[in-house]
Amino acid sequence: MVATSLKLRELIQEIREAKTQAQEREVIQKECAHIRASFRDGDPLHRHCQLAKLLYVHMLGYPAHFGQMECLKLIASPRFTDKRVGYLGAMLLLDERQDAHLLITNSIKNDLSQGIQAVQGLALCTLSTMGSAEMCRDLANEVEKLLLQPSPYVRKKAVLTAVHMIRKVPELSNIFLPPCAQLLHERHHGILLGTITLITELCERSPAALKHFRKVVPQLVQILRTLVTTTYSTEHSISGVSDPFLQVQILRLLRILGRNHEESSEIMNDLLAQVATNTDTSRNAGNAVLFETVLTIMDIRSAAGLRVLAVNILGRFLLNSDRNIRYVALTSLLRLVQSDHSAVQRHRPTVVECLREPDASLSRRALELSLALVNSANVRAMTQELQGFLESCPPDLRADCASGILLAADRFAPTKRWHIDTILRVLTTAGTYVRDDAVANLTQLIGGAQELHAYSVRRLYSALAEDISQQPLVQVAAWCIGEYGDLLLEGSCEETEPLQVEEEEVLALLERVLQSHMSLPATRGYALTALMKLSTRLHGDNNRIRQVVSIYGSCQDVELQQRAVEYNTLFRKYDHMRAAILEKMPLVERGGPQGDEEAKESKAAARLLEAAPVPTEPQASKLLDLLDLLDGPSGDAQHPPPLDPTPGGALIHLLDLPCAPPPAAPIPNLRVFERKGLQLNLSFVRPPETPTLLLITVTATNDSGGDVTHFICQAAVPKSFQLQLQAPSGDTVPAQGGLPMTQLLRILNPNKAPLRLKLRLTYNHFGQSVQEIFEVNNLPVETWQ
Repeated sequence: MVATSLKLRELIQEIREAKTQAQEREVIQKECAHIRASFRDGDPLHRHCQLAKLLYVHMLGYPAHFGQMECLKLIASPRFTDKRVGYLGAMLLLDERQDAHLLITNSIKNDLSQGIQAVQGLALCTLSTMGSAEMCRDLANEVEKLLLQPSPYVRKKAVLTAVHMIRKVPELSNIFLPPCAQLLHERHHGILLGTITLITELCERSPAALKHFRKVVPQLVQILRTLVTTTYSTEHSISGVSDPFLQVQILRLLRILGRNHEESSEIMNDLLAQVATNTDTSRNAGNAVLFETVLTIMDIRSAAGLRVLAVNILGRFLLNSDRNIRYVALTSLLRLVQSDHSAVQRHRPTVVECLREPDASLSRRALELSLALVNSANVRAMTQELQGFLESCPPDLRADCASGILLAADRFAPTKRWHIDTILRVLTTAGTYVRDDAVANLTQLIGGAQELHAYSVRRLYSALAEDISQQPLVQVAAWCIGEYGDLLLEGSCEETEPLQVEEEEVLALLERVLQSHMSLPATRGYALTALMKLSTRLHGDNNRIRQVVSIYGSCQDVELQQRAVEYNTLFRKYDHMRAAILEKMPLVERGGPQGDEEAKESKAAARLLEAAPVPTEPQASKLLDLLDLLDGPSGDAQHPPPLDPTPGGALIHLLDLPCAPPPAAPIPNLRVFERKGLQLNLSFVRPPETPTLLLITVTATNDSGGDVTHFICQAAVPKSFQLQLQAPSGDTVPAQGGLPMTQLLRILNPNKAPLRLKLRLTYNHFGQSVQEIFEVNNLPVETWQ
């Protein structure tokens, strides 16, 4: 006897009573077989019941694709009970990736033309859920007619459907412009909220719509003023705040309309000040409205006093007990620190207090903001606070904190001694977390401060004697002891406490570094070189140094072994040259922020050289002979052609002699993508030494009001090319024109064929997951010829 089909309630009960997953699968397989048989028999009266059971099975994660065509049949049925289940099935089982969804376009069009509100609502819900671009184009006129229907129920659903259509097909914006102005007069909460959302989508996607809706700014201001001053709708008030959802949406729209527009911003100023001062902040709903008000003030061309008020509001947010509000305040202040630095600076003590937050995300944001607030006026106080935080901060923040302190000291150091002390304290506290260039920067700084050589070597010796576990500190100390060991032994530094150091103590400390299991191979190399240099700076016997160096001649580390062998050779065969070879290092010019003044001096010297008289021919030829030594052996050297005797030309040729031929004209940049404020630009470089190699730098910038997160850029080239993608600088493109994200592509084109590039972008923007695939065929010819 064949078992009868279960009702929906019975099916749910039987599935819930299943003890194991195998029993559940058995029940579902049996019922799916009954559902298939019913679909084949074509029973019109029970089709909607069978599809309802199938939809429940689909919700449990089991395949239900065989019910797609039944959805179409139910939608075409004249019975409301069939249409209801059919439209629900279409929303769950159909999407744009399946061609079957196009078959319901005509049914939706017919239902939208009917006067039955419930049927029209079902059709609009389905269209706004799974409508493809083709369906939106075909049904846009029907939806536009329903925007002005007398029924609020239908108008609300039509507005939400129009929002979906604009997101799918932005070029449909002209169809929905006229009805929006009329819908702004609505008193119905749902219709007005949907209309504001629709206008926002139109303005973000169409410059023409943005210009058109700037005319309704006074009307929007009046609506928001009504919400703030009177009870617009008690039904939608939350915690004493009148309709906060509508207020937030209006503020977002005003932010878009007032951006880079003086007249619209002027109209909003008084209202924004009223909202900022009258909103109750004791509840979360009021804080949400206030935060949107702050973002709007900062994004439009508001008055200076209003911007200070917005920063002060964020400062009050920092004192809130809710961690989420404090995090939002820190993030917003971090965006404003560049444009309103003085206003943000007033809240520096509160920001520093946030460093001690137990929440890791809050302390990280507070650290980033604290580093951004450092300037020449407060560098001493801020650095002291940051160093205190460095001693107790979590390990995952130590690298960022140490690097930030070093960069701040490099930019704003008041004196060289303070700069050296700051770096030494960072190396002592968190030496293993500093950047790779910290050692080189400190050695260059000490080498350039001749008056601080004795002070530096004594400080470093004392620090090294206390702790040899911090490898960057050990490397700098070994270098400094090797260079200025004679000053350490003299003990004539007036800026530190008297310290008597014997030669044996110095040698023993360096041997301890060499023998320590914590020392890296590079650190041992520093110590071995320091010992070698001390052989010319100490006055005692060098036998102990020679013995240590000879031991490392058989070291397993190849580089350290080579260095020891060379030093042994220097002792045995070239002892008469050892003092000259191991003399103190010359001063090395520093790069980075502190090199700006030196660059200016170089430019001034170049201008003086241009005004200098042109040297005579014998002097020029001597200089040519000297420069030839840098390029190759003297026997094979080829002299360049004679210099141009014209005034000014001789100097130009002289300065060009060591260089390669003049570089080719730069390849123009190319913008390949732009959507909702996100822009993707390509810049190109072809190294002269490898003409078949093309370096493409992908730069992503974001001018919109929301961060672009989880950004991934992937590329593909034809098989005749070789592509290598370097790691990107990050996966977040900050809003409001923040720090751009970059990624390097290395493309090898051995055949010099025309280059075609296919890019795929995936990211999250404004809460939506976006994927774009496009091909770039208009690359400049300079990239491959």
